[in-house]
Order: sequence, then structure tokens, then C-alpha cells
Amino acid sequence: MATVELTKDNFGDTISGEGTVLVDFWAAWCGPCRMFAPVFEDAAEQNPDLTFGKVDTEAEVELAQAFGIQSIPTLMIVRDGVVVYAQPGALPAPALADLIGKVRDLDMDEVREKVRAAEERNA
Repeated sequence: MATVELTKDNFGDTISGEGTVLVDFWAAWCGPCRMFAPVFEDAAEQNPDLTFGKVDTEAEVELAQAFGIQSIPTLMIVRDGVVVYAQPGALPAPALADLIGKVRDLDMDEVREKVRAAEERNA
């Protein structure tokens, strides 16, 4: 599956549903972003059941600011509407494949319980 261009108009709908969405925050002038792009594209081809989206931080400044993106590339993974990973840095292909496997193996009931408990502590 090809990657999807994410904008403020389609971002919410894309990440809020069931399933797993990998989001690459990037910019054309960013060398590490250009190095990570083919790794991200290959992973998209190898995992057609997942959604792979790209946010151009130059064109979508509001989205980048909303998620506190300060360094690019930043990879964010959302599963069933819950952000389960968000880290800056270009990953090599084996590390991205390993990360995708770990996200697939998550017990989302357990994740939601941890999120709920953290929100209660911070309330």
C-alpha cells in the first residue's frame, strides 16, 4: 500500500479509527528524512494491512505544532486511536520491522487501562 499524505483535513479521521497508522513527520530539506523515506515506503509495501501516512511539517505547521514535533523525522504510531509510539529519528529497516511487530503484539485492553490510569493520576 502506498503512503497517504496527511493534512489537517484528513489527519483526525485517519488516526481515530480501528487499526494501526504509522505517521512520518518530515520535510523536504531534511537529510535524515530523505534517508528514512525509502525505509518507510518499503515497510508500507510489506504491511498492506497497516496505514502509512506522511505529514510534511512545512506544509502542515499546525499539525506539527499540535503534536510538539521539534525534531524530524519523527515517527508516531497510533493503534485503535491510541498513540503507542512517538520518537524522533530515522530508523533502519530492521528496527522499523521490529517496532511494527511489537505494535502488532500489544494488548490494547492493557494499553487503554494504562492510559486511563495515567489520566486519572494527572487529573
